[in-house]
Amino acid sequence: MPFATEIHPVPGTLAESTADLLVLPVLAGEEGPEAVEGVTDGGLTQVLPSPLADLFAHYALTGKPGELSQFPVSRDGGLVRLALLGVGSGGPADLRKAGAALSRAARGNERVALAWPGADDEAATAFAEGALLASYTFTYKTAEPPRSQRPAPVINVVGDVTTLDGPLALGTTLATATALARDLINTPSLAKDPEWMATRARETADGAGLGVRVWNEKELGDEGFGAILGVGQGSSRPPRLVQLSYTPENPTEHVVLVGKGITFDTGGLSLKPNDNMKLMKTDMSGAAIVLAVLSALASVGAGVRVTGLLALAENAFSGDATRIGDVLTTYTGRTVEVLNSDAEGRLVLADAMGYASTNLEPDVLVDVATLTGAAKLALGTGIGALYSTDDTVAAQIEAAGGESGEPLWRMPLTEDYVPTTGSRVADLANIGTRGGDFGPAGATDAALFLREFTGGLPWAHLDIAGPGRSMQESGLLTKGGTAFATRTLLRWLAAR
Repeated sequence: MPFATEIHPVPGTLAESTADLLVLPVLAGEEGPEAVEGVTDGGLTQVLPSPLADLFAHYALTGKPGELSQFPVSRDGGLVRLALLGVGSGGPADLRKAGAALSRAARGNERVALAWPGADDEAATAFAEGALLASYTFTYKTAEPPRSQRPAPVINVVGDVTTLDGPLALGTTLATATALARDLINTPSLAKDPEWMATRARETADGAGLGVRVWNEKELGDEGFGAILGVGQGSSRPPRLVQLSYTPENPTEHVVLVGKGITFDTGGLSLKPNDNMKLMKTDMSGAAIVLAVLSALASVGAGVRVTGLLALAENAFSGDATRIGDVLTTYTGRTVEVLNSDAEGRLVLADAMGYASTNLEPDVLVDVATLTGAAKLALGTGIGALYSTDDTVAAQIEAAGGESGEPLWRMPLTEDYVPTTGSRVADLANIGTRGGDFGPAGATDAALFLREFTGGLPWAHLDIAGPGRSMQESGLLTKGGTAFATRTLLRWLAAR
């Protein structure tokens, strides 16, 4: 961050370009691959080694999105490379995949020119998202990366591009916000404690014109945030709560976003195995996403007032750590028995959500968190879990996820499971007690627990434990934090 790659609309033809790599889009037609009408006009046809139909057959192309074959062609200045890039139907989802594939394939080149396939504005936005996010890098390596691993070059989109400035700029805004969240998520926890996150929030607020308030550990204690303090008390690096405020002119409603911000999660006294703990610098993904969303609301033209709450703590083990069986008093006064100190995310969220429902008078409350391994087991690493008390809100967020290529699956708030959130000695337990005939339902238990702190407001809960991290380079994703749901929430808020 910022991206090495840039995307610019450039009027003209592909034949006129002096780029190192020329790219022809290939559609997936009903009867096989098809060239986009007019993209080889202006003198490019004569430099092709064979007619396009023969090239499609030779390279066994189908036009599926992201499919790509390259070969050299002769130009006045010598040899350049020409690529045939599958763009599927030319719709947003396919152009997003194609943009990511092009960005990866173009690494090592300085300039790329893509003949625009005439797709609509939404597809242009998606193309920019794909191309930019696939070029995202985060590293502490001091050696120069090999040429094939360097960020992709400037991409010029050529053709009749008079209407593309706005859509490409929107795609750049969405990708930039996502990259900000990824940077925060990928930062090692040696640097990234709760105060570091609070400092990043202050910097972001200054740059985006947001209001900001930060509670330190004394203020958290004075005002009754017992759950956040309980999670963070085992660490020498104390917790924080950050409030960010975006207020446009004449806002139509008030939305509160709450992000889980565990800057490192050992599991506390319920210690994680090492293989699981290696990933836990990313356990503050929810807070990073909320901060990134707030940073871009003005740029996407959101007309709603939005308050972001970052619930920040480091879950460590020490002589001061919360013990199993301890009872914490949350901001709303509800008491919680801690039966597993590795179920800490819902505790910090409970305090922040209780504060929001009690003091901020939102119309809608949304939380986002890498919360449960159960959600990952249920849905894998490509789909986020969505729980909600409001059908309209759920449908809107699910639709925004589909538009963003960040799929969500609505899960049930099964009322029969409510007794599993109970405790013998407190109002609630922080893990399901599995009473009666019910077996494990970890993600639903967590959602039902959080619902107790919504104050009856319309509410949605995004459990992104599965898609929140990537173990490989693939499509839009690089290894590490994905910032899944950043673009979904921005689209949803802009549409409200």
